[in-house]
Parts: sequence; C-alpha cells; structure tokens
Amino acid sequence: MKKNTKVLLGGCTIILTILILLIAATPGASGTEIPIQEVLANPDKYEDRYVTTEGFLIEESIEWRADEIELYFDIVDSDGNVLSVYHHGVRPDNFSEGVITILEGYIVPGEPFQAERVKTKCPSKYEGEDPNDYDPEFHKELLDDK
Repeated sequence: MKKNTKVLLGGCTIILTILILLIAATPGASGTEIPIQEVLANPDKYEDRYVTTEGFLIEESIEWRADEIELYFDIVDSDGNVLSVYHHGVRPDNFSEGVITILEGYIVPGEPFQAERVKTKCPSKYEGEDPNDYDPEFHKELLDDK
C-alpha cells in the first residue's frame, strides 16, 4: 500500500471512532422531550428511551434518604397530572414548592420515573420586575427621604 492510502485509511478510522464515541457518550442528544401527560398515558411507548420531561415540584412528596443518596419526589404539570420520580444522586439546592423541575432519564412501566439528571429552574421570585411598571416618582420619594 502507498503511504497516502495508509494515511487516508488511518484518518478515516480515527474520525469514525470519534463519532461513535460521541454518539455513545451522549444519550441525551438522542433523547425525546415529552410532557408528563404523555409519560403517564404511554409508558410502554417510551420504555428504554432517554427522555426529558418537566413539572412543578410537590414539596410534601420529597423523601430524601441521605445515607443511600436516594431522592423520591413527585412533580405535577399545569393540568394536574402527577409523576413520581426516583433519583440516585444529590438533592438539588433550591428544592422547594413550585420550583420547575427538569428531569432526564428513563421510563420503566409500573415504577417511578428513573431520573439520571434532576435540574431546577429558579423560582419566579428571583426574576426582575417588569421594566414597564417602573415608577420614577416612587424612587424620587425614596431619595428625598434620606
């Protein structure tokens, strides 16, 4: 074989190997985003597929087992559909009532959602106020009082 052919074959092999490793290492890239209602209605359809779903945390449902690093909780969507969740990993810091919880993991029919990743969005209390509601007179009064 010529030297150019060997280099070309070696380069193609390296590129193909990198592509295979990237696809295998990122199951979330091939995941499907589905609403809670769909998870509950068709669990068999999504069995063994990496999926993403989200809902509002129900604080009373949180069961944190620190010794086993296990977290059980429920989330609810705007229609009232409740999804039970199991996560083997650390408990997120801002885990409180009404926080939006984003789950990535697997559906096993008859069992809680098997979350590999649990992320939370900041509650609306941390969002800024609407700039259209700004009242310059209010701030002028505050400064005049000092």
